[in-house]
Amino acid sequence: MSARRAVIVGGGLGGIATAVRLAASNWQVTLCERGPTPGGKMNTLVRDGFRFDTGPSLITMPWIFEETYAAAGERMSDHVELVRMHPLSTNVFADGVRFDTSSSMPALLETVRRHAPGDEAGLLRFLGVGARVFELSQGTFFRQAPGEPPDMTALRAMRHLPLRHAWGNYSRTVASLVRSPHLRQMLERYPTYVGSSPYSAPATLAVIPYIELAFGGHYVLGGLYRIVESLVEIARRLGVTVECDADVERIETTGGAVRGVRLVDGRRIDADVVVGNGDVSMTRMLLGETGAAPLGEPARSMSGLVFLLGLRRTLPSLSHHTVYFSGDYRREFSELFDERRFPTDPTVYVNAPSRTDPGVAPAGCESLFVMANAPANDGDAWDADAIARARESVFTRLRRGGFPEIEREIVVEEVWTPRRIGARYAMPGGAIYGAHSHGWRNAFLRAHNRDRRVGGLYHVGGSAHPGGGTPTVLMSARITSGLIMRDERS
Repeated sequence: MSARRAVIVGGGLGGIATAVRLAASNWQVTLCERGPTPGGKMNTLVRDGFRFDTGPSLITMPWIFEETYAAAGERMSDHVELVRMHPLSTNVFADGVRFDTSSSMPALLETVRRHAPGDEAGLLRFLGVGARVFELSQGTFFRQAPGEPPDMTALRAMRHLPLRHAWGNYSRTVASLVRSPHLRQMLERYPTYVGSSPYSAPATLAVIPYIELAFGGHYVLGGLYRIVESLVEIARRLGVTVECDADVERIETTGGAVRGVRLVDGRRIDADVVVGNGDVSMTRMLLGETGAAPLGEPARSMSGLVFLLGLRRTLPSLSHHTVYFSGDYRREFSELFDERRFPTDPTVYVNAPSRTDPGVAPAGCESLFVMANAPANDGDAWDADAIARARESVFTRLRRGGFPEIEREIVVEEVWTPRRIGARYAMPGGAIYGAHSHGWRNAFLRAHNRDRRVGGLYHVGGSAHPGGGTPTVLMSARITSGLIMRDERS
């Protein structure tokens, strides 16, 4: 019997992991990536000796990554080296207060005792909400597609369902348990990890800070793109055909089932199944369905404005990860989601990987990833004037937070606007996580991994179940590839 054939549309982390899993089960797999390099948002830029990760800057739940390598008979440690972050981040607030976040619980509680005395019990109660959501998700949400019959593991996990706090509003739950405005603002940042506002997201997203603070965050020596490079190498060794600059024009169907894909260059690739690894709304448009349209602006997660900076000096006082918080967090998110404009006073995240890994910059130099949240709008031009205004807002916040003066030391500068992100990765408006997670339905009812309408069509990645973030994207690949192999056997 000839091998079953799969085409994966989109070479992001979820698509690559799905390709690895299918190929390890003797599928004939072709991965089509429209860009020049695989990886999707988890990508890299190398310029004048500086190496930048252009997407995620740390990973959590490393055992999920290890499981992906193991599915191909490999050990992750043979391919990449993880470094646990100490501290996780330095938090700099508008009034000058600053403190480190640690994944060592004793160290974290000591920080709270110094900067938010009396809030230790409240923080533990909040993290307890996240712990119970995590335990529930381990046997249900993280393990199977929505609507699938629960197994005994899932049924046992139901006893961990948190009946109090978890189903309310995220920000209000934080406020009900924590008094310190600084600790509140630090905790309220976590919903931005899935492109959402803490003032509109459900408290079930307490699982995000729980995972990071309980299990830690990790950096990959050489940059996180090493994960992509190593998985692509494994995929090719397993026989996967990886095609870059391969833009799929249409998913072809017959009788309500997929038959393959047609590329912009006119080539046709036959397939028994097609896996869309991109925004689900864009995958549906490739079917040529009447009325299919990109995800609308009101439902979109945030985008980002990113500056990749190479400096001809080092910054010894800078942490690997530093967050410079705005002076009015509620106003910032109102501007992002209600007014849909770049914030007047943005919170700015600075990732300095060369603090841990000098090899990502020339000797005596520093590489910086500087990011502020931005709305995912179609109509924002992001011309030179708009970039200059936003850049000034970003650097004003950095200067107010005591960030070193670097303007004359910048020798490399690349700007990624929401428009550029959207065009490069086929994401409406540059919405990094597809739909936002406002309300429990949006947070937990993502697109099904098996398409409901077209036979042989599957979805993987941040806009599909179980959602955005590198570990959950790998879970999505595990669920999707499992469904494919089960469906094809039956």
